[in-house]
Amino acid sequence: MAKKITSQRITPCLWFDKEVEEAVKFYTGIFPNSSIGRISYYTKEGFEIHHMPEGTVLTVEFTLDGQEFMALNGGPLFRFNEAVSFVVNCENQEEIDYYWEKLRVGGDPKSEQCGWLKDQFGLSWQVVPVQLGDMMTDKDINRVNRVMAAIFKMKKMDLRALEEAYASVPA
Repeated sequence: MAKKITSQRITPCLWFDKEVEEAVKFYTGIFPNSSIGRISYYTKEGFEIHHMPEGTVLTVEFTLDGQEFMALNGGPLFRFNEAVSFVVNCENQEEIDYYWEKLRVGGDPKSEQCGWLKDQFGLSWQVVPVQLGDMMTDKDINRVNRVMAAIFKMKKMDLRALEEAYASVPA
């Protein structure tokens, strides 16, 4: 029997049209410490409501880098939008580059700005350096302003440029 989700009180559920298996394989192939758990299937019960053929995947439980999720084949009624995104905290530029390049495959290049991207399933991600939190909460508003100005010029985060903006002394 596959592993069941039980260790988290709150588990995000992602609604896909009909590509839940493809999406879960995509995500678990990118992040370490990831796995696919239990899978449930539609039955003939409720067909007049869900319109999914019997045997179609209903839900997939999965883990991304230790975080548990559920994904649902719910049909085309609802779509992802930028109001919800997942933040990928990266230790260095190598990690930023890795997750940026992997997650953006097949996504919408027009959505790429300030470390945000939209993947091939329409889900929004923020690929950011862990150092950004300290930079953005510094008591020196001039430092924060310089970092913000640098971010607004970026698509993918450039850690070196952010560190330079943070450390620079105005002339």
